[in-house]
Amino acid sequence: MNVNPIILSIPIYFLLIGLELLIQQFSKIKYYRFNDALTNISCGITQQLTGVFLKVLSAGVYHVLYTYARIFDIPSNWITWIILFIAVDFCYYWAHRMSHEINLFWGGHVVHHQSEDYNLSVALRQGSFQVLWTFAFYLPLAIIGFETITFVTVSALVTVYQFWIHTETIEKLGPFEWIFNTPSHHRVHHGRDPKYIDKNHAGVFIIWDKMFGTFQKEEERPTYGITTPTNSWNPLWVNFQHYVNMFRHIKKANGLSDKLKIIFKKPGWFPEYMGGYQAPQRVEKETYQKYNTQSPASITFYVLFQYALVLGLTSWFLFNQGSFELTAKLGIVSYIILTIVNCGVLMENRFWAYLAEILRTFLTGIVLTLYFINSSNAMIALSLTFIYFVLSAIWLLNLRKNFNKSAPIAG
Repeated sequence: MNVNPIILSIPIYFLLIGLELLIQQFSKIKYYRFNDALTNISCGITQQLTGVFLKVLSAGVYHVLYTYARIFDIPSNWITWIILFIAVDFCYYWAHRMSHEINLFWGGHVVHHQSEDYNLSVALRQGSFQVLWTFAFYLPLAIIGFETITFVTVSALVTVYQFWIHTETIEKLGPFEWIFNTPSHHRVHHGRDPKYIDKNHAGVFIIWDKMFGTFQKEEERPTYGITTPTNSWNPLWVNFQHYVNMFRHIKKANGLSDKLKIIFKKPGWFPEYMGGYQAPQRVEKETYQKYNTQSPASITFYVLFQYALVLGLTSWFLFNQGSFELTAKLGIVSYIILTIVNCGVLMENRFWAYLAEILRTFLTGIVLTLYFINSSNAMIALSLTFIYFVLSAIWLLNLRKNFNKSAPIAG
């Protein structure tokens, strides 16, 4: 059983998202779009699944330093936990800030900023590669002597706190905002308006931004998203898009020095012969249009049906991941990612996604049949597998006319 506070909080996350949807229904203010919210959750799933492997690296390095290089033996008590909570949040501030100021690191974090809406599902939208660039910021805590399990738990609690600040349903909170990060402060952080870009990097305590000159109070309503929209519902593509574009620019740059500067300088930096620094442009709020695609109800309900099943599989896997061998983990993770990629790209009406979904459904039927054929409840399991396969196949046959055969694969 996984006791990670982030994993344990998953039911609460979805309960609060459901509450926000009810508020949307009664207030008549549109906070959610189905395709965008689904992509947010898909990115969260992808990050948690890849984290099964990548977080072993980050926690492993931390533990090695704690074991062999720690200066102090710090006892575990309530004072330690409070000090560590503040220290972790301080490290988070700098990891987060550098994720905005170094192009390579931005590629891991940009995923979190791509949504053009702002609601609780955006909190789940995380980049799969971010941990590679940010875990080193926490390593001094291992050398000081904060024990590994305590550090991992406290880090998760800092992350859990930040869920509730991704909402437009909560206005400013008075004196609470003097010290703590709030929805108002974090709305600024997600704004793509020039005055809001690279502001309010705090996790829990907004005092870090006030101390280090990156604080901006919320004034006019932000325009959410990034300056170059992703324009895709594909959770894999949105994780790779920045790096694909970055390496295209690196190929065009002359000399090793300029190539390295494109990697490690601020996003938007280019040498003069490539146009120089591209500063964020003012958003024309009156004419700006969010990326959107129109899918018929038949596709929407098909995606929702498949997604509900894979969401259950994902939750079960994350809670029980410790009981699987590496090969089984890789197989389950690959299947889940394939499913959510198909769900996303089906909403873009791409014909290749339709073909991929036929293949995925066919393979699902075969694998489940082989898995359950010798089980103690084989008859029930195989009957459910058959029903799933037939429903999916009939649905897919009726969806064929909705897909664009000329749509490109990328994005």
